[in-house]
Order: sequence, then C-alpha cells, then structure tokens
Amino acid sequence: MEFFDSHAHYNDERFEQDRDEILKKIYHENVTKITCAGYNIQSSKFAVELSDKYDFMYATAGISPNDIENTKLSDINEIGEIAQNKKVVAIGEIGLDYYWNKENKEMQKQFFIKQIELADSLDLPIVIHCRDAVMDTLEILKHVINPKKRGIFHCCMLNKELIKEAVKLGFYISFSGNITFKNAKPQDSVKEVPIDKILIETDSPYLTPEPFRGTRNDSRNVKLVAQKIAEIKGIALEEISKITYENAKHIYKI
Repeated sequence: MEFFDSHAHYNDERFEQDRDEILKKIYHENVTKITCAGYNIQSSKFAVELSDKYDFMYATAGISPNDIENTKLSDINEIGEIAQNKKVVAIGEIGLDYYWNKENKEMQKQFFIKQIELADSLDLPIVIHCRDAVMDTLEILKHVINPKKRGIFHCCMLNKELIKEAVKLGFYISFSGNITFKNAKPQDSVKEVPIDKILIETDSPYLTPEPFRGTRNDSRNVKLVAQKIAEIKGIALEEISKITYENAKHIYKI
C-alpha cells in the first residue's frame, strides 16, 4: 500500500533542522510520492531544488494570495521561468484568501487570473487556495477564465456547494488533516466528491490530523486522512490509497 501526498511544504523553515532525515523516514513508510508546493518565488525555487534532489518529489510554482503584498504582477514571469523545470507539475498555490487579506481583493484577483493564464500557456494544471472567497473564486473560474488543464482545490473547505460546483467545472478535490478534527463535519463534503476526483494531502507542516493535532505535520500522516475518507466512503483503506495515488498521477501527469 503506497500513498501520494499531493500537497506539502518541505520548503518551509520548520523542516530546516531535519528535512533530509524526515524525508527518508517518510519514503520508507510507504509515502512514495510527494508534491512540494511553492507559494512565492523563493519557496517555488526551493521546491524545485528539493524535487531535483529527491526522485519521489515533485514541485509546484506560484504566488499565493497571502504572498502578493511585496510582489509585482511582472514577477509572475519569473514563476514561468521556474516552471520550465521538468519536475514542476502545476502552477500553484494560487487563488484568493479573504480570511487573512480583506484589503487587497482586486489585487488578489489580478494575480489569480494572470497565473491561470500562465498555467494555460505552459499546459499545466493549477492548484487553488480558496479561503472565505468562494463566490469570487467560482466567478473567476466560470466567467473570467476557465483553466484548460483544470487542477486541484487544495485543502478544500468543507463546503458542499463549493465542492459541487468545483467538480462540475472538472476540478479535483484534495482533503487534508482538517477532516479529522473533532469539530469538523466532513461527511457530506467527502461524499460529494466522485471517487475519481479525490486526492489526499497533509499541507505539512500545517493541519496535523487527529490524534497528533498540535504537533508539526509531515507526510506520514497522510494515511490518517486516507483512513477518514475510507471510513466516510465505506471503502477499504487499500482501495483509497490506490485511487488517490492514481488520481494524483493523472492530474499531475506523472
């Protein structure tokens, strides 16, 4: 049984002291593919460096809505250069976040649209970060620019209507450790996703699943996310691991 962590941040400083050691442990515990997600220029470059170092790791390149304050639209050109690397499998994470940033909504939309255009020009899918911005995210994807290669709603909000619309548009839905939280009610949201559109992730070092919530997350915990999905879907864990592995390979063209 093998697992594919479709979204993690080993380019995060929290792994600075033991990154190599942790990644070796992860691989030997059957997490045999990981996508390291970029969120600004520096982290995207580092994600590519890590993907070049580790055969089982891939990278995304992008500027997240929480990282645009000290960035210019023209900097997206550099993301395009980074994305030329053969281990870059998507443009992301990109999108809208009105939870942390309410004052620059129009700028967020501009960056989102421009990076979708970049993904289309490179024939790559996108990885979407959406928080408290469901209506504007769907408006852009439906009526402004619908990405050619579609992509993934990463760490998807437990919002049944968002998921329903995202699936209609052809997107994959990725769940992380938050579906295991005691106050979460993931049943309807998880059931809404067709089995051929579902992915698992850790978003490491964030969103550590129960029973380890409060500690640094890593990809070994992706099994707990898969277990929760298996429980909700009424499918064996082995089947969920296989399905999500193949789904990730398909959207990332691996």
